[in-house]
Amino acid sequence: MAKKKVHITELVLRDGHQSLIATRMRTDDMLPICGKLDAAGFWSLEAWGGATFDACVRFLKEDPWERLRKLRRALPNSRIQMLLRGQNLLGYRHYPDDVVRAFVQKSADNGVDVFRVFDAMNDVRNMRVSIEAVKAAGKHAEGAISYTTSPVHDIPYFVAMAKELEAMGCDTLAIKDMAGLLTPYSTVELVKALKAAINIPIHTHSHATSGLASMVHMKGVEAGASMIDTCLSAFSEGASHPTTESLVAAFQGSDYDTGLDLGLLQEIAAYFREVRKKYWQFEMDSHQVDTRILTSQIPGGMISNLSNQLKEQGALNRMDDVFAEIPRVREDLGFPPLVTPTSQIVGTQAVLNVLTGERYKSVTNEVKNYLLGRYGAAPGKVNEEVKKHAVGNQEVVTCRPADLLTDELDKLRTEVEGLAKSDEDVLTYAMFPDLGRTFLQERAAGSLAPEPLLPPEAKNAPAGGAQFAPNEFKVTLHGETYHIRITGTGQSAEAERPFYVHVDGVPEEVLIETLNEIEVGPSSGATRKSNKKAQAATAKDRPKPSRPGHVTTAMPGTIVDVLVQTGQKVSAGDGVLVIEAMKMENEIQAPVSGTVVAIHVAKGDAVTPDQVLIEIQPE
Repeated sequence: MAKKKVHITELVLRDGHQSLIATRMRTDDMLPICGKLDAAGFWSLEAWGGATFDACVRFLKEDPWERLRKLRRALPNSRIQMLLRGQNLLGYRHYPDDVVRAFVQKSADNGVDVFRVFDAMNDVRNMRVSIEAVKAAGKHAEGAISYTTSPVHDIPYFVAMAKELEAMGCDTLAIKDMAGLLTPYSTVELVKALKAAINIPIHTHSHATSGLASMVHMKGVEAGASMIDTCLSAFSEGASHPTTESLVAAFQGSDYDTGLDLGLLQEIAAYFREVRKKYWQFEMDSHQVDTRILTSQIPGGMISNLSNQLKEQGALNRMDDVFAEIPRVREDLGFPPLVTPTSQIVGTQAVLNVLTGERYKSVTNEVKNYLLGRYGAAPGKVNEEVKKHAVGNQEVVTCRPADLLTDELDKLRTEVEGLAKSDEDVLTYAMFPDLGRTFLQERAAGSLAPEPLLPPEAKNAPAGGAQFAPNEFKVTLHGETYHIRITGTGQSAEAERPFYVHVDGVPEEVLIETLNEIEVGPSSGATRKSNKKAQAATAKDRPKPSRPGHVTTAMPGTIVDVLVQTGQKVSAGDGVLVIEAMKMENEIQAPVSGTVVAIHVAKGDAVTPDQVLIEIQPE
């Protein structure tokens, strides 16, 4: 019998640390071990894409393109693989085709060999231009099926998608099980059906969240898959992936022997075990098997995100209610797979439904755009009542969403002229305009500094020590003692930052004004302080809602945009404000028809539900 060698894609440089330490591993901790990684003989090393680009710019203050170039030099004999979100690239919106083509070409120029391309909606129209660009660059295109389960996601659905991806020119097909929903025997059924329908190799990818992924790979290989994703033991299992060494040992001596040296793999894993200790402060509570995914279909990363969202709202006790609401929202939206960005869209709307006490009382802009077809075609039928409530009779996009976009690369170059030193810089700005501009400004000023890594000795420091602020404590003031428990914190782009606390069991909000910021830009610190104090005064002076014309927010958040002016006439239902809450934007509508007589907020203000933001005099 002929050997059917199994090829391994190693994930320790990307998905492993993204899953377990919030994508915080720095390039300097990758480079020393690259020589051994390069010699190991993996089919590919996933090292870029996904959340790494965002994390480099946002937290690590590293140029992600420079990371890629350094890895390319350090891994001369290895294929470097990246994860690409189709028309979304590495950002959170659809980009015009000229930006997509430029991004893929520059990624190839700087070192990417294999591009795994997926779309959160499984809408292959959103993958076409990326795949074409990969092939035009002479690189390996791997089309990915975002695996999920629902009444519309059956074997014929995935087979039809696989055929389209093969016809587009994909070199391999990935079954991307981002939530760990595959079971061993459903994998056998799917792989056999795909093998009978397409001629390109099949690559299995399954997170270990549910505890089934190792068996999924084993049965997938036996059914005809020839490539699997694994992660070295230092960053494996839990919300990450099955362990590389274990699967190499499992296949050793069989017809599927990987040919990899187990001793060398253990040496590399030992290195990463030491590296991981440096990042203890970012450890995610996701080391154990979580079988809830098999019934809730909520990916591990989504669970941690929901937990943070609820904590910020002081409502962590509502997690079970949110878990129950997510499947209902998903069904209302036509069963989208729960993967970035649809997982955030569904999850945040579920949180809003639970916390406001009324389903779809507040609808995020992202849900509205989804219902309008701006992310692509929904896999199943959407709830027409929800759609009518959210977007009324607005026209739904039926073409490929990017067909409605005009080229913008030249416009982007103009917007960062003087800051951008290369096309790569322009593309960094394109992915994250505000964040990218700040990064380029700090680089120009020589002030880039990564977030600090707390020393190991701080890990067990007492709560009142210098390293940490306690989240529960007692305060004695003028002879009175109060029990304080911090339940969450909000974000503010400008003045105060809201903290949500319980004082002797009574929920309160406290606004904290930072006084020792260093501002990068032309305005002086004195001006900044003056503005902040003015904003603080405004926040305290906002009236309490008392009549129908008072516009409020259902959730604490930050003002993104003010859509009206004093004296402007509005109709009930018109958008008057855009607020960011839980990383999603929500448009707040006028509750009555009338004239805007007062505006109590500006862009960047932190706001809460007990404040009047705009006053409308009813007709």
